[in-house]
Amino acid sequence: MSWTSIRVAAVALLGLGVAACSDPVGQRALLGGGLGAAGGAGIAALTGGSPLAGAAIGGAGGAAVGALTAPRQRRGYY
Repeated sequence: MSWTSIRVAAVALLGLGVAACSDPVGQRALLGGGLGAAGGAGIAALTGGSPLAGAAIGGAGGAAVGALTAPRQRRGYY
């Protein structure tokens, strides 16, 4: 296993550990975008693609998924 693979795996594990800490939609979108950009750049670098393009695609996808999966507050009284 190469050092690049180990670094990518370490960043992914640390990012997943922090991912559960943010609840508001904006924070989840920002965190998802960061994780997606890091993952996309890492995968692109490992497969011989452009890390910049991988980061852009991964960041956009991660931000969208983070915003769409954020828990919504219920309206009304309990």
